[in-house]
Amino acid sequence: MPSMRIIADLHIHSPYARAVSRDMTLENLDVWAAKKGITVMGTGDFTHPKWMREIKEKLEPAEPGLYILKKQETGNRKQPTRFMVTVEISSIYTQHKKVHRIHNLIFAPSIETAEKINKELGWRGNLTSDGRPIMGIDAEELAKIVFNIDPDAALVPAHAFTPWFSIFGSMSGFDSIEECFGDQSKYIYALETGLSSDPAMNWRLSQLDSIALISNSDSHSLQRIGREANVFDCALSYAGIMSAIKSRDPKKFLFTVEFFPEEGRYHYDGHASHKLRMSPEETKKNGGKCPVCGRPVTVGVMSRVEKLADRPAGAKPANAIPFRSTVPLDEIIAEAFDQGANTKKVREEYKRLLKVLGTEFAILMDAPIADIEAAAAPAVAEGIARVRAGKLQIEPGYDGEYGTVKIFSDADREAFAGGQTQLFS
Repeated sequence: MPSMRIIADLHIHSPYARAVSRDMTLENLDVWAAKKGITVMGTGDFTHPKWMREIKEKLEPAEPGLYILKKQETGNRKQPTRFMVTVEISSIYTQHKKVHRIHNLIFAPSIETAEKINKELGWRGNLTSDGRPIMGIDAEELAKIVFNIDPDAALVPAHAFTPWFSIFGSMSGFDSIEECFGDQSKYIYALETGLSSDPAMNWRLSQLDSIALISNSDSHSLQRIGREANVFDCALSYAGIMSAIKSRDPKKFLFTVEFFPEEGRYHYDGHASHKLRMSPEETKKNGGKCPVCGRPVTVGVMSRVEKLADRPAGAKPANAIPFRSTVPLDEIIAEAFDQGANTKKVREEYKRLLKVLGTEFAILMDAPIADIEAAAAPAVAEGIARVRAGKLQIEPGYDGEYGTVKIFSDADREAFAGGQTQLFS
């Protein structure tokens, strides 16, 4: 099977998961993936009986291990979105007198494998209550269940450093993959970095040198699919994608698409109730306590990386997979127009640019700036150029609050308003 460029977002949620938009249907995901430029979407939530029923009724086999919507659902588009069968499992359990809350992704090579996993997990927990089910089994036992059913399945620790629900989380995690997965560690070959960290932060841990770092959106709404993703040059199949990840070959696993990690909800430490964000240095200075109430702060991703790192910032292991950081196109347009991302003006400009320039990923990463300048409002073109150059001002996220990204400063706007440029005309 020939190789091709593939953009994959393998971690999303269905309408059957909590706090997820009712619009996250397979039909809508197919349409929005095409807008974004995504080749392969994870289905998410395959353990939920109602969602699995929709997966089986609405999808049909395409390439090995991948599925497409049946033709009557797609309008016979030439390049329908491929779907990989995926789920996120929440394991909450006590080990060595400590409560651990670990989220793991499972990638299944077929619907049949997913159904076998569902049968085994159904004996151990309630799969109907949430698309991301809560299981009282430890991560090592979960891995044994999955790999005994199908060794071609993959298990990937999700958003690995977030405080409350991850393998390295400050509130409930472990200090190593081996500590979490025990004898099953040898089968864990990938880890999801999450929105609040990026590969450069993960590179500081030498224990991750043999682990592929992947990125996915963990999206609960259509507009946010692809906010993080993986770009491959490999065969369009489940095995092709898994092989590219496992190999960590830069010729096959080209790069990941990342949030600027400061924008993530747990990048810094802090207390949202007091609107208090703290850098790792400030947390250390305050003894890990909130200076307002005296209680422990929520220790975020940056502090956790600092604690586990055995390399300085800026270190990069050999054969590290590159990454590109970006901001969603609608957020750039909104910043340029100084309006909300869901306003009519922003939505219309987003739609127009896709029609003229191609997919969102093509606009954000591939289109020459000259072409964007010819098609877009001047401030939008300037915004995309600044995002590509990383020229942003970001107030880091903390304790569940997203960071605030500013592409144009107040001084920029004052200068532009003063007639020094026609950028915002």
